[in-house]
Amino acid sequence: MNIFELERIINEKLHSNFIKDYAPNGLQVEGKHEVRKIVTGVTASQRLIDIAIEKKADVLLVHHGYFWRGEDARIIHMKYRRISSLIKNDINLMGYHLPLDMAPEIGNNAKIAELLNILDVEPLDPLEQPPLILKGRLKQPMKGEVLGEIIGHMFKRKPLHIAPESGKLIETIAWCSGGAQDYIDKAAEFGVDAYLSGEISERTTHSARELDIHYYSAGHHATERYGIEALGEWLKQEYQLDVEFIDCDNPV
Repeated sequence: MNIFELERIINEKLHSNFIKDYAPNGLQVEGKHEVRKIVTGVTASQRLIDIAIEKKADVLLVHHGYFWRGEDARIIHMKYRRISSLIKNDINLMGYHLPLDMAPEIGNNAKIAELLNILDVEPLDPLEQPPLILKGRLKQPMKGEVLGEIIGHMFKRKPLHIAPESGKLIETIAWCSGGAQDYIDKAAEFGVDAYLSGEISERTTHSARELDIHYYSAGHHATERYGIEALGEWLKQEYQLDVEFIDCDNPV
């Protein structure tokens, strides 16, 4: 398959041309045009690039690529080493950020719902299209500590749980993968019992306690591991491409 055909296919699957983002989605660094081997992963770190080189990949397909809004535009130091490694080995870099968070079925937020067996999944805010934050209902109400154990098991990382003073049971939950902790206020506004994201800030603790809502920080990497893996599996099944997911562990 040609690299530009692959880009078109993924763009259509993720509707990436219709989503405003903080970085370019799609092909970010051009390599060889014929695609046979694809390596997927969460972030295009040097470690993942080195593994892609070892695997003789033609494409490195990630959730966190390069050229973020507001970053230093110069290609020096770490950025130079990463990009030069890709270019020297003729490897394409493709990155999909918000489109991969928001995609139905294979997106990060869709996979969170699947992993936690959440029912009646729908947008938190019905006016937000396409929706970034989702909400749903647990199969049965449970204590915050019990849900924390389930999250830890499913995401392979013990979450940081900030419980409200009321200690109320959890029946409804909203979530957004990655660095989405500041949406906790919106989640509380819509009346859910708990909110889950990847990262936490100092202010998040106060919001959870004062807004009477459970909060779970399950890890930025952990909450965004499954979308890119699912995208690779979809490409493998639909187009018979050789795709391999590599999980470079990250405790954050």
